[in-house]
Amino acid sequence: MAKNIGVLLAGCGVFDGTEIHEAVLTLLFVDRAGAQIVCLAPDKPQHHVIDHLSQQETASQRNVLVESARIARGEIRSLKTVAASDLDALIIPGGFGAAKNLSDFAFKGPGAEVDADVVRLIRDMASARKPIGAICIAPAVLAKALADRHPVVTIGNDVGTARAIEAMGGVHQDRAVDEICVDEANRLVTTPAYMLGPGVKEVARGIEKLVAKVMEMLDA
Repeated sequence: MAKNIGVLLAGCGVFDGTEIHEAVLTLLFVDRAGAQIVCLAPDKPQHHVIDHLSQQETASQRNVLVESARIARGEIRSLKTVAASDLDALIIPGGFGAAKNLSDFAFKGPGAEVDADVVRLIRDMASARKPIGAICIAPAVLAKALADRHPVVTIGNDVGTARAIEAMGGVHQDRAVDEICVDEANRLVTTPAYMLGPGVKEVARGIEKLVAKVMEMLDA
């Protein structure tokens, strides 16, 4: 039976939602691995909307679930309806939405709070020993949600972000864009992706390794 891999989205677009390249690469590699994709997102307003051409904030209002449905081609569930028992693993692509909609890390740094349903799912997955992957800035969400477990993660090599992760209780390890960081104790896999770039082919190598490691953990 195919494994159910949750892909937690946070909107649509790097500056106010999920980074689309990272999301699509995740979906591609999960599909290639023969797993069943379960896209999910919080059903709530985005923190704000950014015009991705000008990179300026607009007066528009958008919903995280509705915008995430663009990436999922409409096949997506509200996070509130998803339990850890529905999934075999969870992967969280990056983009500012992870730090603006799944949490407020973009604004509060180490003092950030994580969306209650995001915390619930992450902690329930961790308690059930189910693998979790996080990409780009999304490892900061894991650092906060699992602070008491002192998760070992990477966001690349940005000193300020690494310090914030450690201030929240995480342990940061530097990694290149095509590398992964594996926390065997907590069953976490992270990769820097567009925290480092520079392009989609480099980002793809790290995400492919992340998905492969998550699948390996399921088979172990």
